[in-house]
Amino acid sequence: MYQLTNVKVIRSERTILDIDELSIDPHALTVVLGHNGSGKSTLVNLLANQFSPEEGEVTLANKPLSAYGAKELAQTVAYLPQKLPEVAGLNVAELVRLGRFPWRGALGRWRKEDDEIIHNAMCETGVEEFKDILADQLSGGERQRTWVAMLLAQQADLLILDEPTSALDIQHQYQLMQLLSELNKRTGKGVIVILHDLNLALRYATHILALKAGKIAFTGEVDVLLDEKLLSDLYSTPVQLIDHPELDHKVAVVC
Repeated sequence: MYQLTNVKVIRSERTILDIDELSIDPHALTVVLGHNGSGKSTLVNLLANQFSPEEGEVTLANKPLSAYGAKELAQTVAYLPQKLPEVAGLNVAELVRLGRFPWRGALGRWRKEDDEIIHNAMCETGVEEFKDILADQLSGGERQRTWVAMLLAQQADLLILDEPTSALDIQHQYQLMQLLSELNKRTGKGVIVILHDLNLALRYATHILALKAGKIAFTGEVDVLLDEKLLSDLYSTPVQLIDHPELDHKVAVVC
């Protein structure tokens, strides 16, 4: 379980994240919602130990994140930032192979199981057919799936993704979230993902964490979203929930 206690992140004399108490289920598919500047990316960066809070403590499995070594944490948490690193010169298989680094290091002995893990990760994400193609020559959706394959090859128990759908067209947004949802259900791996699209959250999330102005607006199982006033307050705009014409869930529309 992730636990945040009295956490504050302060930048330029401004508090941009202020959380008294928060627990996050490490086996759920948790969607983080909120307006731009609400503290979403700051929060997931904290969870991935990209930096430490100025005040308070973040723990995972009752152990402070600051007490984890880099290798140990990478074997436990796999993090995909919003701005992806440059991968010039790497083909798909080579990029996915980087996911094994926390287990083998730069000079560790490569094992047959590593090749099997990489192959399975590419098959699960549908990029095995591109294994010899340079990653920077792929479409946005294919490249994003390749990065997710790298996360799978890392074999961490928890995946954290910062706005992975932001640069994708609608088709690939739903394909990616379907992939993460199936992975969560099949393997029990936890997923924490920042989204801007309420309808993606309504369709795929099991849990919700909403931020507003650096504070928790609400949190809970996905049914917490079935409240028009709550959503309207979160985004400061009228939101109405209607029945999906074919599926058994609600759809959010702006009035």
